[in-house]
Amino acid sequence: MANKVFIAYVLADILFAIMGGIMLSFSIIVKNNMSATSLPADGFAVVRNLLYSRFPLTAGMINGFFYFATFLCTIPAMVMPGRGWLTFSGYMVLVTALFTLVIGLDLWILTLDIKEQFTPVWGAQTAQVQDLVQTAFGCCGYFNSTSPAFVTDSTCVSPAAAALVRGCAAPISTFSNVFVDQIFTGVFGMVGICALLILATSCLSKDRKERKRFQYIDEKMGATSSF
Repeated sequence: MANKVFIAYVLADILFAIMGGIMLSFSIIVKNNMSATSLPADGFAVVRNLLYSRFPLTAGMINGFFYFATFLCTIPAMVMPGRGWLTFSGYMVLVTALFTLVIGLDLWILTLDIKEQFTPVWGAQTAQVQDLVQTAFGCCGYFNSTSPAFVTDSTCVSPAAAALVRGCAAPISTFSNVFVDQIFTGVFGMVGICALLILATSCLSKDRKERKRFQYIDEKMGATSSF
């Protein structure tokens, strides 16, 4: 039974380390891509980049390092038979889980008012960027063709034609909600892995406590029988 408990702990620990790698690599890759000066390939990439600019990427990188620091603390917890390192690593997992939960909640809050948050963001974009978005989403202007005013392109060729086309706010909001939903759902899944490791830590700690108690009983009975 003890071996099974230990194996379950090791597997949960490996999953925990993988989650840290995903968190850290995603944050670094996105941050590096955002620093590129080239124009995105299409309007969908433009919106994704604008969303990424509101992501807590620095916090994600720090959180990723927390995962690996905690994972390093679990190594002596696995090697040493005592419960000191195991308890300490369990608290670190809890802190990491709470940190991850805050990041997930931050992303979830972002989805609550994307349409309003993108109003000033849209106005700050160049005509070339707005053109890419209008072409990708088949829309003109933001709320409508006049608010703010559309950019003339193949989709919005004239004021009369643009007036018949929807504004970009609704399709951008729909696309953004679906995209961010996938991200924060993944982050909440990482919190679930943290919870699994905390449960495995508790089980392993209890198992070691029981083994220590039986060892003490055996030693006491052995000492008694020697008289």
